[in-house]
Amino acid sequence: MQQEKLAIHGGAPVKTTPYGSGKRFGLEEAKELLEALDQNTLFYHQGKKVKQFLRDFGELYGVKYSVAASSGTAAIHVALGAAGVTVGDEVVTGPITDQGTLIGILYQNAVPVFADLDPNTYGLDPSSIESRITSRTKAIVVVHLAGNPCDMDPIMDIARRHGLKVIEDCAQSYMTRYKGRLVGTIGDYGCFSTNDFKHMSTGDGGMVLVNSGDEADYQRTHAFADKNYMRFESTVVRDLSYLAPNYRMTELQGAVGIAQLKKLPLVCERRHSYGDRLTAGIADLPGIAPHRVADGNYGTYWFYMLRVDEAALGCTRDQFSEALKGEGVSNGAGYIKQAVYMQPLFQRKTAYPGSHFPFELYDVDYKEGLCPEAEAILRTAIVIPVNEFYTDTDLADTITGIRKVALHFGNKEGREA
Repeated sequence: MQQEKLAIHGGAPVKTTPYGSGKRFGLEEAKELLEALDQNTLFYHQGKKVKQFLRDFGELYGVKYSVAASSGTAAIHVALGAAGVTVGDEVVTGPITDQGTLIGILYQNAVPVFADLDPNTYGLDPSSIESRITSRTKAIVVVHLAGNPCDMDPIMDIARRHGLKVIEDCAQSYMTRYKGRLVGTIGDYGCFSTNDFKHMSTGDGGMVLVNSGDEADYQRTHAFADKNYMRFESTVVRDLSYLAPNYRMTELQGAVGIAQLKKLPLVCERRHSYGDRLTAGIADLPGIAPHRVADGNYGTYWFYMLRVDEAALGCTRDQFSEALKGEGVSNGAGYIKQAVYMQPLFQRKTAYPGSHFPFELYDVDYKEGLCPEAEAILRTAIVIPVNEFYTDTDLADTITGIRKVALHFGNKEGREA
């Protein structure tokens, strides 16, 4: 059957209108900021905004204790510190993530050990996690990538059997649910980011949910974000027993967070609907593996990542991406360039300039092929942006564009035309 000519071959592009857009910030944020300034202090301990932001977030997530931080990277570091990760420890995590997931591990002079991923959900593979556990393993940092939950029940079972702490990296997964439970509330600690590239933004910022409900655990977590100072009520205790960073959130961030949090459920619902409808529109295409959200789970799609079967389509992932761009459909060839363990930091084992510490304490090898499924995902992935301001027309054009390109390449006569 003759296929419609691709735009890169002189055909008419599918999408000829701009994607929907809108303003994330408005009078609601301005009001909260003015109130913060009117306090005559921007310090979290003396002001009211960070405290209110944390209360509101805790109510939304059903968690009693939470701690503010200066970034999502800081939040993960705080959780690692509270979990007692230290020199000589290993932390199992995923290889498709931002450096922010890893910085805290190395600053605690522990090392990351990378487990492989599920090829369709892009979450950590529980069996791979278990295969990476040694006598040095202290914790698992679970990355819920792109608003899609990892398979938490078997991961928690592994952790409990081996006596490990579980830290959830939820930077891209606000309001995401695993079997009805909000991710970030399942492990020992749930970490969130509020930088500008997340479902909600305070410019920069982060939070740690302390899921044990234990006050001592909360106090330890709270202190680790503030130089190990104990600032509770009117009391400040500075009796330090070990090193901790300064990751405090300001009242300005807290103020914006209060307003942004009110918008968050609708933002996540729109992204959820868009991503699920995109899957429904392309699920029948040969050579295309949609971004799979497991049955019973709820994805909130920070982005949508499908995979291209190059052999079935007779084209490379990059050729598919370029053809899709020609149709006016925004996309990127891959998410990150390569698995994070292929970065020079891990290949050269240089966390600090002129030193191989802490890597020299461990028998770890970050060779290519360490996580074959993750590497294959990155070689074959197409990232489709998702935005709460996108319209039904944007969705329809995106589906039509993907179908047009996939059917063209999947049809031998079309490929040769």
